[in-house]
Amino acid sequence: MNEYRKRPVWPFVLMGSAVLVAVLGAVGAFEYMVYRMSDPATTIPVGLRVDGSRVSFKAPVCAGERIQTVEVYDSDSEKLLWRARGPRTAEAGSGAVTLWASDDFRTARPTAQPGTLPKWLDVSVVYAGGDDGTGDVFEVAKVRAARVPAGRYWTREGPMTAAEIDAGLSC
Repeated sequence: MNEYRKRPVWPFVLMGSAVLVAVLGAVGAFEYMVYRMSDPATTIPVGLRVDGSRVSFKAPVCAGERIQTVEVYDSDSEKLLWRARGPRTAEAGSGAVTLWASDDFRTARPTAQPGTLPKWLDVSVVYAGGDDGTGDVFEVAKVRAARVPAGRYWTREGPMTAAEIDAGLSC
């Protein structure tokens, strides 16, 4: 009467499989989110032009909105090269900024452009009325070599007009 009864194995296999599928699904979802957040194809396009000593930057701006602050850093040393706040001109307010054009802003420091631009320029803007902004790091030699046509800026996607850059922002 005390005979050993074997338990069926299938419920344990089924539970183990369900746990494995749940763990793999969670890991897959996490990997997907990490990939999407770091995917450079999903960045907002910004542009740069270098015409001799004149350096121009274009950040996308929605109609009726303005930028508030522009910052330029040497990306290698992280040294601040220029910071400007409070655009005075319509062009600067709409994200089309001539870097080191201090008269286009209420405050700008330092006022002089460095004699030699660094290898990498990190340019960013902050939009008026908030903490949101955008920017990018540009290899100056690559931008110069691109020889973008008049009215266009060098972007990661190729030469773009100011209107095309603005269209890259969801308004």
